[in-house]
Amino acid sequence: MSGICLAAGVLAATLQMSSFTLAWTHSIEKIRWEEDYRIEGSHLVLEEARIRGAGAGMEPPMDAQLRNGVWHYQPPLPPLERLRLTHSPYTAGYEICSFNGCQALTALLPGLPEFAVVEVSACH
Repeated sequence: MSGICLAAGVLAATLQMSSFTLAWTHSIEKIRWEEDYRIEGSHLVLEEARIRGAGAGMEPPMDAQLRNGVWHYQPPLPPLERLRLTHSPYTAGYEICSFNGCQALTALLPGLPEFAVVEVSACH
C-alpha cells in the first residue's frame, strides 16, 4: 500500500493510504474547503476539489457543478511532488481525511509548533 509522509522540521509521520482528502476552513469566510488526492508513483494527483460556499477569494471556477449545496470541480494541476501547508494559530488547522475519518495535523504531528510549514508528499 502507498503512503503519505508528513514533515515539519524534525517532526515526521507516515500514513498508510493510497488516497486522502485535505480539508480546511477558509480563514475569513469560515467555509470548508476539501481537495481529494491520490498517490501515483512519487506524486500527489489532485482529483477533485469542493467548496461548501463562495466568498472572498474562493469563488468556484466556471466549470464547477453545484450538488447539494457544495461546488465540485477538477483543478487543472499537474501531478505534484509535495504540498506545503502553513500551520498558524491565526487560522483553523488542516485535516487529513480518509475512510476512517479526519485528523488534524496537530494530532498527526504531536508537538507541531504554533508556526510551521508542513510538507505532505508521497512516501518513497
